Amino acid sequence: MTLLVVIIVLSLIFDYINGFHDAANSIATIVSTKVLTPFQAVLWAAFFNFVAYFIFSDHHVANTVAKTVHQDFINDRVVLAGILAAITWNLLTWWYGIPSSSSHTLIGGFAGAALTSAGLQSVDLVKVGEIAAFIVLAPFVGMVVAMFITFTTSLYRFWQKALIIVVATAATFIFVPLNDVLKWGLLGFSAVFLIAYAWDRSRPPSALRTANLYKRLQLLSSAAFSIGHGGNDAQKTMGLITAALVSNHIIADFSEIPDWVPLACYTAMGLGTMSGGWRIVKTMGTRITKVTPLEGVCAETAGAMTLYVTEHLGVPVSTTHTITGSIMGVGATKRLSAVRWGVTIQLLWAWILTIPVSAVLAALFWAVLGLLGM
Repeated sequence: MTLLVVIIVLSLIFDYINGFHDAANSIATIVSTKVLTPFQAVLWAAFFNFVAYFIFSDHHVANTVAKTVHQDFINDRVVLAGILAAITWNLLTWWYGIPSSSSHTLIGGFAGAALTSAGLQSVDLVKVGEIAAFIVLAPFVGMVVAMFITFTTSLYRFWQKALIIVVATAATFIFVPLNDVLKWGLLGFSAVFLIAYAWDRSRPPSALRTANLYKRLQLLSSAAFSIGHGGNDAQKTMGLITAALVSNHIIADFSEIPDWVPLACYTAMGLGTMSGGWRIVKTMGTRITKVTPLEGVCAETAGAMTLYVTEHLGVPVSTTHTITGSIMGVGATKRLSAVRWGVTIQLLWAWILTIPVSAVLAALFWAVLGLLGM
């Protein structure tokens, strides 16, 4: 029982670290465009991180994380080694300003500890494969959606913009499986953009007026992304804590997750975001490409939409990868040379290495915990 308490405490510490490590995901564009000061931005993002608690009640992502390792092979030593590896890698990448994935380091650590303990039979390789595939797919989807939104926004005629949005929304309703919350969310995004386009075209052209309009919209888009960030990332820690509760026979199954678990995880995430992650803000907000308020709105909206859909599908994607791909998308819409591809390649290497490095760290921690008699 004592070890279980240690696991829960360390998991919440990881969630806190995840918050300040990934704060840049939510605030980088809104700070770089000077819509909010850094202090205002972290308060804004932290508040909406917690708001996600009231929206994402299905816990699909948490369920996926908890079942990455087969239940028969989960024990306190495996979970503790995984969380220690995740904390170590997160702190190292934060120190060097690398926007790596907190999601993938947690999953890599959890799976790596289980592999060391019981071999390949202990891990659900299909789930791990799906998660690994989204290392590429999440930023690509974010980039494509961001390019689409940016291209639509850059059109001059209002009727062209309206037609594209209506057709795209209708096609999404028909071909993409959405729950009621996602349907209303998509309609909300579409309505906001249509109203903004109409408002902008109802007055004489003015670059300053248009910039001010998108600065206001960026408050909305960053809030939407922060909700997606909280809903996606807090659930990963929820999954690990739930796995520990099941292995200690506190609860029988994931469906019995106590109310205090999501509440504690969302709170820790919000507090961590309030602490900020200024080293990574610089990389995300300025080093990939220069972002205007209009482009910030497009990137954050694309990132939010990607996170909402993947959460609905139960895929624990990286918010870091998603927003990076979205920022690349708005930069590439201007011209390919607007994206600093050298920086992007460095980030890609960090993304690829996260799962295997975390797994190796977890194996080392598993061995050390064995020597300590745990």
